[in-house]
Amino acid sequence: MKCAAQLRKQARDNRRARVRKKIQGSDVLPRLSVYRSGKYTYAQLISDESAKVIASASTRSIVAEGKSPQCTESAKELGKKVAELAKEKQIERVVFDRNGYIYHGRVRAVAEGAREAGLTL
Repeated sequence: MKCAAQLRKQARDNRRARVRKKIQGSDVLPRLSVYRSGKYTYAQLISDESAKVIASASTRSIVAEGKSPQCTESAKELGKKVAELAKEKQIERVVFDRNGYIYHGRVRAVAEGAREAGLTL
């Protein structure tokens, strides 16, 4: 019998695979992928056509400014930072990939921060 943590991870993997079948990033319209660890949040702009990461950021750099890495404010700042990196590369629109996570909390804050900074999801 599997423990609750294994069942949660398996359910997340199933959601992730189901969503990834439907979305794909390109050089013109990259995929904004969000990963949540226990302590930090990571975001990457990925082009699936060329299989390259265009830009990436994490809340580790925001922690250096004195904020908590687990709070939603840090995740919102992360979204703004990723949007700035995207605009430097002349990217205005992205496809949001929540990576199997529920659209709530830190994942939602990253998306809202990116929208506030002018990125279209």
